Amino acid sequence: MVENVIYPAYLDAAYSRSDGRRVAADLAVEEPTVDEIAKAVGQVGYDAIIERDKRYSREYETRGRVLVNNSDDATKNDIVQAVAAYVGILRD
Repeated sequence: MVENVIYPAYLDAAYSRSDGRRVAADLAVEEPTVDEIAKAVGQVGYDAIIERDKRYSREYETRGRVLVNNSDDATKNDIVQAVAAYVGILRD
């Protein structure tokens, strides 16, 4: 079983690529939460587990992370791009 990790920094519009953002600037959103990411992961069709006490290594504040389970059929980049698109839709 493959388990991918998505940190809010991957989708944060305030971050540059070198700071840790993994999506294009037009897909990024301001201050994404782990709840929004978990909801988007569910919309994409995967199981999500929220870990609120975890921190991205490039950040000082603890924002949590989302574990994506049962994602054997897709790459991490594909999942992050799809989740970013859904978070943007959820915000609209």
